[in-house]
Amino acid sequence: MSTFKNLLIWQKSMTLVTKTYEITQLFPKEELFGLTSQIRRCAVSIPSNIAEGYGRGSNKEYHRFLTISMSSLFEYQTQIEIAKNINYLNENDFNKLYENSRELEVMMVSLIRKVKETN
Repeated sequence: MSTFKNLLIWQKSMTLVTKTYEITQLFPKEELFGLTSQIRRCAVSIPSNIAEGYGRGSNKEYHRFLTISMSSLFEYQTQIEIAKNINYLNENDFNKLYENSRELEVMMVSLIRKVKETN
């Protein structure tokens, strides 16, 4: 039986969530309810919306949730850039997270296009 867990984009976005949590553990403790929380929420939103859209049972709804996931991805990219600019993320960690997010972006564009064409 096929589920959202079989989707490579969902699997890769779950990996991004894990890496994000690991790296943001190093952020200053006073940021726990600020940038740390915001970055984590964005990361979690990406696979969550992929899964929710998949489970909605219509391509129209799936498309809607994929676009929400894409918005969270763009928000995530912005926030990790902010974290890098204020030296919470070193260049190496930023590059890892950003490259992973860009890979997801390419996959998301493709999936959104595919789902839209089948509407």
